Amino acid sequence: MNLATIRRKLVQWYDRGHRDLPWRRSTDPYAIWVSEIMLQQTRVAAVIPYYERFLKCFPRVEDLAQAPESEVLSRWSGLGYYSRARNMQKAARQIVNSGEFPRDYDSIRALSGIGDYTAAAVASIAFGLPHAAVDGNVRRVVMRLAGDARTDVGALATQLLDKRDPGRWNQTVMEFGATVCLPRAPLCAECPVSGECRAYRLDIQQELPPRKKKVMIRRAHTLLVIRRKGRILLTPSPRVSGFWELPETFSGVRLGPKLGEFRHAITNSQYHFEVREARIGAHPKTCRWWDEQKLVEIPLSTPTKKALRYLDAASIAP
Repeated sequence: MNLATIRRKLVQWYDRGHRDLPWRRSTDPYAIWVSEIMLQQTRVAAVIPYYERFLKCFPRVEDLAQAPESEVLSRWSGLGYYSRARNMQKAARQIVNSGEFPRDYDSIRALSGIGDYTAAAVASIAFGLPHAAVDGNVRRVVMRLAGDARTDVGALATQLLDKRDPGRWNQTVMEFGATVCLPRAPLCAECPVSGECRAYRLDIQQELPPRKKKVMIRRAHTLLVIRRKGRILLTPSPRVSGFWELPETFSGVRLGPKLGEFRHAITNSQYHFEVREARIGAHPKTCRWWDEQKLVEIPLSTPTKKALRYLDAASIAP
């Protein structure tokens, strides 16, 4: 494997044309950090509108640090993995208290919610520091180049790193893994470094990295739409702390017509939600009536947002 050849060919490939993503137009470490946190386990296409809205609402790290947590969660609602948003706000407060965004790897790594990959990505892209960022895409590319599932991915990624422009290099490898060296159907015919790829020569590229078997847990829930005089009953989410959602069955509920049903996946859990109209006399103390016109102002769980799409004020009696 010729590391210099791989480096040169991949950078040329990247420079010929890569995706025009909004965070690639910024050198602001805050904006780069926000994008990296959002991109964790979330597709690029899904992140873009959230990223743009989030930065419009919180354009500076000071804005994020000072915002109410409920507002931050509301702006994050739909992206999932909500501990990311909470940790971001903790880190934003750490940054504000220190006086500036940290400019070295160890200080970035010390912020709440930041691991090795994110620290390396921010350090290299924002400050040009020579740290290899190893995410799932990079891991797959490096392992296939080596043609060995036992390879030390971190060590080889560091050897491959272009120390003259580590930020561009890290983005190059991530882009390559996301668009060419794909998990299930790699586009080897379009690969600029197939000649240097041991997995390709051995025809084992689809076997690397080895896949872990996922055990899917299936759960069924009924969400209740209970309305009264322009208000709707919500309960604190049992699944996502800090969020509100439609309640499920409790004592004294009188079920009405079925409004719809949908599926929703969260990591290894597959939920089947049924949405039903309901009426009650009393309700649990944990529940609260919310003005339907103000629902956009509070953090709602994604299943509740999906369920509320079935609401039709003209056909459902308040």
